Amino acid sequence: MQKKKIILYILIIFFFILLIIFSSLSIKTLENNLSTCCKSFCDFDSTSPFSINKIVYFSSSNCESSINPNSSFTISNLYQYTDIAIFINNNSDGNYTAQNTLKRVSLSDIKFYMEPSIGIPALYYKNINDFAKSNFDESKKIENSIDFICTSEDSIDFSEPILYNNTANPITLCYVNSNLINNYTLEDTISNISYNGSLLKMCNITLNSISCKLSFLITIENNQDEIYTCPVILTIPLSTEKSTIYDGSLVLTDSTNYNFIKSNKIEK
Repeated sequence: MQKKKIILYILIIFFFILLIIFSSLSIKTLENNLSTCCKSFCDFDSTSPFSINKIVYFSSSNCESSINPNSSFTISNLYQYTDIAIFINNNSDGNYTAQNTLKRVSLSDIKFYMEPSIGIPALYYKNINDFAKSNFDESKKIENSIDFICTSEDSIDFSEPILYNNTANPITLCYVNSNLINNYTLEDTISNISYNGSLLKMCNITLNSISCKLSFLITIENNQDEIYTCPVILTIPLSTEKSTIYDGSLVLTDSTNYNFIKSNKIEK
């Protein structure tokens, strides 16, 4: 009986010794993996020339309308829109090279992963000259992806998706949530109506019902034929600590820290 106890104690001690050895190896492996990850991250930081450090938003609302014989006011297709300007930073300090200039830029994989509970959300390309204006071009609706022309010409036509190859102008988009309400009659006369975000309040549209988040992937090919990608997530701004879209319009400049990651795959 005593002999069996001794053997059991030996086995237990042996088991703990093995456990300590394996734990030590696992910790060492984890440290090596963390070290490798940190090194990769540092290498990425030092080699990636592109980032997004600023996004500007302008949110408001508009509608189609008609005046009734009794001077009441009927609203059709009330829509909320947000113009978006995404500034790509090539971190060049004016020293332009083949690595930090644009050859090709695309936006793809658009998803509305927190959709508004009312309306029909969509994303459009927007002429930068129309930024903060209520108009948008239905023909510029982005279905799945959009490709931007990159150029170094001094004078360019912003009616088409185009970017200066030194990242001088931002990517400009327009988020539109249309058909929030139709055939809604207001007793207010036309003189009391403002075609802006105050329409949402007048029509009892709550901000929660039109809140939205969307995401997409921006891909850059530089003039060294290197590919960089950056997933972007946007929350459509409807309020801040000081104001809401009900006040007429909302302007927000968001300081961001999106970094483009270099891809091993050259997409042609």
